[in-house]
Amino acid sequence: MTRALIVIDVQESFRASPLWETMSDPKIADRVNRLVRLARGAGDLVVWVLHTEPGSGDPFFDPASGHVRLFPELAADDADPVVHKTSHNAFTTTNLQQLLTARGVSEVTVCGIRTEQCVETTTRVASDLGYGVTFVVDATATNPIPHPEAPADLGPAELLSDPRTLSAEAVIERTVYALAGRFATIATVEGLEAAASAEA
Repeated sequence: MTRALIVIDVQESFRASPLWETMSDPKIADRVNRLVRLARGAGDLVVWVLHTEPGSGDPFFDPASGHVRLFPELAADDADPVVHKTSHNAFTTTNLQQLLTARGVSEVTVCGIRTEQCVETTTRVASDLGYGVTFVVDATATNPIPHPEAPADLGPAELLSDPRTLSAEAVIERTVYALAGRFATIATVEGLEAAASAEA
């Protein structure tokens, strides 16, 4: 086994937030499950990552909220490793690197929530650590980003109506531009499925 699929933060914390209605792909679990099927078919490791902020009182990410859990529709297996992180990337505060090293993993495929935040940051760190990284852009999702001078805690309507808001589509595009050829190979679910079929 030299490859691993790392699924980042596809957790109920996001669906519990009022901003979920602005998420670029509310059905991200469908695409993630397609990647999981590909990984299992190839004998690759599947690792699930959850973001947690213990003791913070955060209504979405403090484990006491009950939201720090995978979407139930995800095709997780009891044998799959589950990593709990407290930083933006999945390596710094976890044993992920040790887990991958123990399994002989040298290449990782990343997907999840949010595109430009935890998924991108994990991609950059994985690349710096020497892993070959595939960033599956359409198996990521994110929210529009408010202007830095916008009021804190904007609701969905206010966020979307502010002309200074950076759309989710623009966020994803900028992430692709930043990562491609520098930190990762950019891929799509359909493209990976086609490649797997050609190899079969």
